[in-house]
Amino acid sequence: MDFAYSPKVQALRERVIAFMDAYVYPAEAIFEQQVAEGDRWQPTAIMEELKFKAQAEGLWNLFLPESELGAGLTNLQYAPLAEIMGRSMLGSEPFNCSAPDTGNMEVLVRYATGQQKQQWLEPLLRGEIRSAFAMTEPEVASSDATNMAARAVRDGDEWVINGRKWWTSGACDPRCKILIFMGMSHPDNARHQQHSMILVPVETPGVNIVRPLPVFGYDDAPHGHAEVQFNNVRVPYENVLLGEGRGFEIAQGRLGPGRIHHCMRSIGMAERALELMCQRSLQRTAFGKPLARLGGNIDKIADSRMEIDMARLLTLKAAYMMDTVGNKVAKSEIAQIKVVAPNVALKVIDRAIQIHGGAGVSQDFPLAYMYAMQRTLRLADGPDEVHRAAVGKFELAKYAQAAP
Repeated sequence: MDFAYSPKVQALRERVIAFMDAYVYPAEAIFEQQVAEGDRWQPTAIMEELKFKAQAEGLWNLFLPESELGAGLTNLQYAPLAEIMGRSMLGSEPFNCSAPDTGNMEVLVRYATGQQKQQWLEPLLRGEIRSAFAMTEPEVASSDATNMAARAVRDGDEWVINGRKWWTSGACDPRCKILIFMGMSHPDNARHQQHSMILVPVETPGVNIVRPLPVFGYDDAPHGHAEVQFNNVRVPYENVLLGEGRGFEIAQGRLGPGRIHHCMRSIGMAERALELMCQRSLQRTAFGKPLARLGGNIDKIADSRMEIDMARLLTLKAAYMMDTVGNKVAKSEIAQIKVVAPNVALKVIDRAIQIHGGAGVSQDFPLAYMYAMQRTLRLADGPDEVHRAAVGKFELAKYAQAAP
């Protein structure tokens, strides 16, 4: 495995780093101020300005692997760019590379019809609209996705959709115009052929954005995480993606790259936390010494450096395998990084908070928000326990046939 940057990737890294330094980091405080001063659920002027600048510089839709619609990067090539973007609370939105739009656009690239692409993919690629993915439900244990109870029933040339979803990230944003709904459509089929994915325009009668759900007190406005009620929602039959009962097939294709993106952003966030930790430990003095020389703090810094590097290498290995042997063969590595990356990030951020003292849990530094985001990621796209079970089963399968 050769993880050296190609000339193309190195040039993009330098351009993304320069853009982050020049525009994104200075915009963080402005973004918070604009959200606080206006209608929290309206797009901010600063974000639209950042998007305009990034698009003008050609730093746009970098995530689409080996696609003429993006930068033509593989998962391995995109990974270091996602890490850089992940350093900021503004995330990847300035580059049109933020979740859930990235995963939704990949679904549309792979599985949508020509008409569906024209109606929804093209404006998403231009950054004119946003999207959401309606999968998780409040009334069932969503760690087992086959528990989904929301229904999609065919009625002639229409689907009739009923059910309640939550943690539908992005649905609070007024720019969100399309939902990818996943629900039970064929209860008599085999377990993983019972669900379908259907495109549901947000403005369809019966779609009700019930409330935004705060995460550890953060509402993530104007993006948000919504609870959504579907009451006898009718959409055309042709809004189904790929075909009836193929929702889980689509989900596997969607979640692999999405997990790589999440993990690389987590590593970027951990890197920024380590940077803040080192700066603080050298700038602050207690008991006559810099904090770096007290209480084993230098060991914490060293452990953070090693853990981040290990997580990065494991993530790059998973990306390499996705590119070379495919998501199915790489499923153990993908599951491993989904456990490792957010847990490593949490450790590093927690150490940084401790070294910052009371400032670490305040709004004066990004660490508290970073911690909340990474703790949430241990649940998003499947909880740690599900991924650990997948890794364990994969290992045991190597020896099961040889067991007496």
